[in-house]
Amino acid sequence: MTQKKLYLALYKGNREGWGIASIKARIGDWITRKITRGIYSHCEIADPCANGGYLCYSSSIRDGGVRVKKMDLPSEKWDLIPLHDATRADLDRVWQRAQGKRYDWAGAIGTVLKIRQRPDKWFCSEFCAAVMGIPDGWRFSPNDLAAVASAKSAGKM
Repeated sequence: MTQKKLYLALYKGNREGWGIASIKARIGDWITRKITRGIYSHCEIADPCANGGYLCYSSSIRDGGVRVKKMDLPSEKWDLIPLHDATRADLDRVWQRAQGKRYDWAGAIGTVLKIRQRPDKWFCSEFCAAVMGIPDGWRFSPNDLAAVASAKSAGKM
């Protein structure tokens, strides 16, 4: 029996709508992309569901911290990179350690300023890096992880 593949899901879209929350989300995404010099503002570990969609694991500003939720991940808003080295066991191990923890604002900003993260909080790329087996994941932005995952997927690492 083959294990189903996990993916690094990278958000390249923009939140729709004109409410305060939507405008704040778009501004936050824009700032993240500018500061990290890339097209992605968020990342998730995506586990395909048998009936369509994905169970997505991450730490989200919009959801307040580490969580899992079912999402569709349409290609106009998300890019998916297969994770050949990450297993469901890796995901479960990190999930058990991180679930329910709050979002790490200082750590997320620290990817640019190289400030060490708080061990009791998580941000998106730190969570994904841990599942991918990358040490010191607090050093990586979603755009950094996209480069690493793409190189690994292409067999260049």
